Amino acid sequence: MARLVVLVLLSVITFLGLPSTEADYLSHTCPDTTVFTPNSDFQSNLNHLFSTLSSNATRDTDFYNATAGRNPKDTVYGLFLCRGDVTAAACKACVPTAIAEAVKLCPIEKQVVIWYDDCMLRYSNQYFFSTADESAGLYMWNTGNVTTEPNRFNKFMEASMIEVATEAANGGDKFATKETNFTQLITLYSLAQCTLDLSTIDCNTCLRAAIALVPVCCSEKGGVRILSPSCNIRFQLYPFYALQEPTPEAPAPLPVPALAPPPVPALAPPPAPPIKGKSKRSSLVIASIVASVVLSVLVVVVAGCFFGKSRLVRAERQKNKALNDMSTVESLQFDLGTIEAATKKFSDDNKLGEGGFGQVFKGTLDDGQEIAVKRLSKSSGQGVREFKNEILLVAKLQHRNLVRLLGFCLEGEETILVYEYVPNKSLDYFLFEATKREQLDWSTRCTIMEGIARGILYLHEDSRLRVIHRDLKASNVLLDANMNPKISDFGMARMFGVDDQIQGNTRRIVGTYGYMAPEYATKGLYSVKTDVFSFGILLLEILTGRKNFLGFHHPTTSALTLLIYAWQLWNEGKGMELMDPLLKDSCNPDEFSRYIQIGLLCGQEDAKIRPTMSSVVQMLKSQSISSCSEPERPAFFIGYTNDQSNTLGAPINCSINGLTISDDVPR
Repeated sequence: MARLVVLVLLSVITFLGLPSTEADYLSHTCPDTTVFTPNSDFQSNLNHLFSTLSSNATRDTDFYNATAGRNPKDTVYGLFLCRGDVTAAACKACVPTAIAEAVKLCPIEKQVVIWYDDCMLRYSNQYFFSTADESAGLYMWNTGNVTTEPNRFNKFMEASMIEVATEAANGGDKFATKETNFTQLITLYSLAQCTLDLSTIDCNTCLRAAIALVPVCCSEKGGVRILSPSCNIRFQLYPFYALQEPTPEAPAPLPVPALAPPPVPALAPPPAPPIKGKSKRSSLVIASIVASVVLSVLVVVVAGCFFGKSRLVRAERQKNKALNDMSTVESLQFDLGTIEAATKKFSDDNKLGEGGFGQVFKGTLDDGQEIAVKRLSKSSGQGVREFKNEILLVAKLQHRNLVRLLGFCLEGEETILVYEYVPNKSLDYFLFEATKREQLDWSTRCTIMEGIARGILYLHEDSRLRVIHRDLKASNVLLDANMNPKISDFGMARMFGVDDQIQGNTRRIVGTYGYMAPEYATKGLYSVKTDVFSFGILLLEILTGRKNFLGFHHPTTSALTLLIYAWQLWNEGKGMELMDPLLKDSCNPDEFSRYIQIGLLCGQEDAKIRPTMSSVVQMLKSQSISSCSEPERPAFFIGYTNDQSNTLGAPINCSINGLTISDDVPR
């Protein structure tokens, strides 16, 4: 009897697809075309990266990326991704195992990806964060074919996989599973997952590319798994991941895996013979009844424990994923002596700019790497709060259109941030000066506008946190050597957990006049649509080469702002008069008109009808103006002065520049 119970329990556990406690190696890739020398600086940085990744695998998170090294030629970038349904304990066990095995399999290679059933580890000497690598690293499939309507199954499978891919791409944790019934007896279980640094668009593109490979490699197979460095998909005809908990009102029956051995059926008692004393036959009947009851209870208990634990683990991990404390970035801390040496003790010759809460200096580390050092003003009480906010935010954000935080310093009275050095200064340095603006032809401006939009979209929808910048303007957009934009200055930003409603209310209004949305400037209400409004203003400035500031005047209008002026010309059918004269030889008129329309849509007075940033990105990419709706009246309100009050009855403490840097000087 005891042996029978154990066998049934094993069958139930196998049938439920409970995750294994041991990491199961799948495959790896490490081309020997790029190698490093043992005991070199690269290996030292790699060891530091391994330590960072291992320690963060204990933080109930299934994704973490990090950088080690300050010299570009020796810097190493890495991440781990655990399968979205595994427990924190399984993830914690898998990542160190993957690291140890990677060292054995790829001892001197610089570019490595290793896959386990529970996790993936990737590192490289090349920066790959926020970039989708669609190259398939591993194909796996069942040996048996689907024999029930194979052609229909292929179409059904593709449709189901596209649905789960779309759900994963749009989800906060870039992970989704799905169960769909092909027939009454056959259920398709599917899974899709991306690394959390990918945008919604890039994640969807990566997953679609993997799905497109299924007919090529594995047509009509009952189970397929395709893994790439940035995403993975899998489907089976049996549950291979932790299933969702059934609703208490109507408990769902355990699914029956198709094309697999059926579960052990509950034993039913045979008909009882006439009782003639205590016979062996009656003992067997009693044993059968007891076994049936015990097995039924065991199935319910095991399933209940598993589903309950799975739900609690997932809820706890989701709760903790969004927010970590300052210890997350301890490995990025610089000592004050290093920063003073790099900036020549904050020499005026190294000064790049000055804002409301401090100064910015250029620095050069001992290894030759150039950095930008933001030194917070010692007399600013508010600045310390913004400084800590910026550390917590920027350390968690990784995107090609966001400035990269290299480190920080909290020593004595000094509070300092260390950023990557961006050589082409800020956008306003070029945009509002006629001779420098000549470098911004139409193609360059389109690149800048689209890059800014992608960066904001990442903040709003695709990052590990949901972020409202609240101070988006030309001086807070830096340009790299190729004139690609990087959004900077997150001291005024507000962050939210992945499941939080992204809006808030504040009595302390921060930001810049002319860029503030009316509902924020008058009532302290902010949401993602606050940034959309600011982006619309910035878009109009880039298109026209003119500032949108209080006191804007034009010979033909009494408008106070560029937004109002643009709206007036648009209504009169004279939108092309807004074009910067320097663009006449390089600009496509249709594109220009569409971009003006997008700017006016973003600047509408009613926040509810402003487009989301995902819609803005799509409209910027569209080739037709018909894809854009007609804009309604823009916001005519600009902002209060400091002696006015908001609707809550408290004085508004406005800060024109906040923690931003607005001087027209190099960065």
